[in-house]
Amino acid sequence: MRVALAQIITGRDLAANLVLVEEYARRAKDGGAELVVFPEATMRAFGNSLIDIAEPLDGPWANQVRAISAELGIVIVAGMFTPGASPSGGQAKVRNTLLVTGPGVEASYDKVHLFDAFGFLESDTVDAGTGPVTFDAGGVTFGLATCYDIRFPALFTANADRGAVANIVCASWGSGPGKVEQWQLLARARGVDTTTYVLACGQGDPATQGVEPRGAAPTGVGHTAVVSPFGEVLEELDGAPGLLFADLDPAVVKEAQTKLPVLANRREF
Repeated sequence: MRVALAQIITGRDLAANLVLVEEYARRAKDGGAELVVFPEATMRAFGNSLIDIAEPLDGPWANQVRAISAELGIVIVAGMFTPGASPSGGQAKVRNTLLVTGPGVEASYDKVHLFDAFGFLESDTVDAGTGPVTFDAGGVTFGLATCYDIRFPALFTANADRGAVANIVCASWGSGPGKVEQWQLLARARGVDTTTYVLACGQGDPATQGVEPRGAAPTGVGHTAVVSPFGEVLEELDGAPGLLFADLDPAVVKEAQTKLPVLANRREF
């Protein structure tokens, strides 16, 4: 199965971000991909208000993504924001959601591990999801994860237990000393942990386009990559926007899990 990873840089304007989705989805389809992955915060970049644009999975922004997917006949995975809980007297929150839509496919995943780190408190404005999500497309099972989730191996193992051949990670990774190296290391480690492909799709680095970062908001560092079940980087972009293609072969995962049966050999403590 051929897949594509779209390393884009989104902004505040929802309509402009949809234009990017359509452009890159069309390029992915033209390149033979059956599925295209977009990063976390495709709907609106971090550093902007989110509560005012959060919408249900059947809202207008999500439905526009569905229309693009239906027109092109390609599965799209894209980060958006859906309404969270609105406690009486408390601050309304959003959920950091991955929308999956395409021919015969409809799923969503709410980010489980919230980024309360490096001086940023995602939990101030975001409600956490409750568990893993997988979906099937093109005869392949995919697991879903978002950004900070990549630091937690158990989620990826849970996806593999549900039959995932590839784990998709959509991110808007925060910049800083050593952060690119951590992203690269973690993507490779999660591949080895689970003997699955890892499709690590991040927002591009705004600095490559001459845009200064907005405060502490995690706006992306690029380095979207495809990692093999043995932790080998098969394809990787730099910091600039771009489109990456990869061919996934479930037989490669089966071979890896036969040679390195870490899932079968593990013990619970």
